[in-house]
Amino acid sequence: MSTNRVVDPATQTIPPEQAYPVGSPDHDHLAPPLPVGFEEQADELISHYPVSKRSATLPLLHLWQETFGYISDDGIEWIGHKLGLQPINILELVTFYPMFRQHPAGKIQIRVCRTLSCAMAGSYDLCNHFRQKCGTTENEVHGLEISPDGKYSVEFVECIASCGTAPVIMINDDFHENVTIKRADELLEKYR
Repeated sequence: MSTNRVVDPATQTIPPEQAYPVGSPDHDHLAPPLPVGFEEQADELISHYPVSKRSATLPLLHLWQETFGYISDDGIEWIGHKLGLQPINILELVTFYPMFRQHPAGKIQIRVCRTLSCAMAGSYDLCNHFRQKCGTTENEVHGLEISPDGKYSVEFVECIASCGTAPVIMINDDFHENVTIKRADELLEKYR
């Protein structure tokens, strides 16, 4: 009995070692240079998931982004190889979750919620205010805008999960509720 690969997306048609044979002499794509201790951290994270290494995908993505600032194509391939998965299995998570970036961001990252509650409470005006104050320029990838000096990035994101206190934003990993234009200016002073 054959498995229908359309119905069963977990079925891989190419073994991971053929899809991404890291360091093999007949392949021209070697693993990216990793900081000292990075692979040990990755192995430690994977050890928390003895039943299925696949479950370590999100922690490895977070580790990669915290280390390199964003999830590069090399990161997607490295994580896939490390977990014995196809790169597409990693890419689908990177493109699904808004906290992962596929391109560099500014040192100070401003994320403005644009879902209905926040939009009705003024998040579009708020985002435009941040763009103007930070001097960001538009980048066509997922709407992330980066200031010319690389200090700030401003982007719309989907729901930050606080509709009752709209509009909400995140600056780096800090969450802010009921943000007005005046409060936005105060926050920019704080995060200079």
